[in-house]
Amino acid sequence: MKKILWILVMVLLLGGCAEEKPETVVPEFVLTYAENQPDDYPTTLGGYRFAQLVEERTGGKVVIQVKSGGEFGTEQEVLAQMYFGGIDFARVSLSSVSDDLPILNVLQLPFLYEDSDHMWRILDGPLGEEFLQVFSQQNLVGLSWYDAGARCFYSDSPIRSADDLAGEIVRVQNSQMMIDMVTLLGARPVNIAFSDVYAAFEQGQITAAENNWPSYQSQHHYELARYFTVDQHTRVPEVQLASARTWEQLPEAYRQIILDCARESALYQRQLWTEQETSSRAYALVRGCMELQLTEEEIQEFRDRVQPLYERYCGAYLGLIAQIQAG
Repeated sequence: MKKILWILVMVLLLGGCAEEKPETVVPEFVLTYAENQPDDYPTTLGGYRFAQLVEERTGGKVVIQVKSGGEFGTEQEVLAQMYFGGIDFARVSLSSVSDDLPILNVLQLPFLYEDSDHMWRILDGPLGEEFLQVFSQQNLVGLSWYDAGARCFYSDSPIRSADDLAGEIVRVQNSQMMIDMVTLLGARPVNIAFSDVYAAFEQGQITAAENNWPSYQSQHHYELARYFTVDQHTRVPEVQLASARTWEQLPEAYRQIILDCARESALYQRQLWTEQETSSRAYALVRGCMELQLTEEEIQEFRDRVQPLYERYCGAYLGLIAQIQAG
C-alpha cells in the first residue's frame, strides 16, 4: 500500500508540474532590422532594445531580428530592399535618403540649431512628426529619431576661427552640401572613405576632417589630428524606418506597439550616445588631444560664411527653417 500511495503522489506531482509548464509562443511575424554599425555601437544597442520591447509587449507574437555590421549591405542597398518589403526595419542616416526627399536637407543645414536641447525640442514636437511623415513618399514609415551627435572640425594644427581653415585639406562625407560648406569656409574638401581617414592623415592627403567625438576616438584620429575644435557645425539626426509594405501587413494594434517601442528605444539610444560622447571625449583628452572651445562671436563667423547654403539647398523651405530656428 505504501508503495502504491508513493506512486500516486509522484504521478500527481509530475502532472502538476506538466500543467505549470508555459506554452511555447509561436510568433505571428518574424521581421528583419538592418544596422550598419557594430554590435556595441549606441544605434545598434538602440535597435536591440527596440526589438526586445516589441517582443515583450506583443507577448512574443512579433519578433524582430537585428542584423548589425552591415550584414544586409550599405544603407542605400538596405533602402532599396525596404521599398519592396525585403527588409522590414532599419536605422539609417538622413544623407542616405535626402537625394530623393530634398526637404530633409533642411535638417542637415549647418548651424541650424543653438544646441542639442533645441534640436530635440523640434524633432520631438509637431515639426519632427511632420518630417517623419515625409518618408511615406518613398514607401517608408518614419518611426523615431536617433542621435548622431554634433560634428566638429579636427586638424593637425589649431582651428580657432574660420580664417584658420583657409588652405586646409578637409576630409568630408559623400555629401555635396558638406563639400560646398567646406569650400565656403576656404578649405579644400576631399571625399575619402571613413575607414581610410587615418591613413590619409598619415600620408598627408588630408590635414583636417570633421566628425563627432566617438568617431574621432574609436578610429584613433586623435593620434594624428591633435586639435579638436568644438564648432558643432552640424547636428544631423538618424532615423528608424519601417517598410510600408511590411507596415500594411501588420494589425493596427501591433503597429501602435511598434511605434511606441521605437520611440522608447530612441530615448534609450540618446542616453547611450551622451554617455559614449562623454567617454570618448575624456579618452582622447587624456591621450593628448587639445580641445578648442570657440566664443559665440567666432561661431557666428562660421555661421555667416555658410549662409549661402540655405538658399542653395533649401530656398523653397526658408519659412520652415525660420520656424525651426525660432523653436
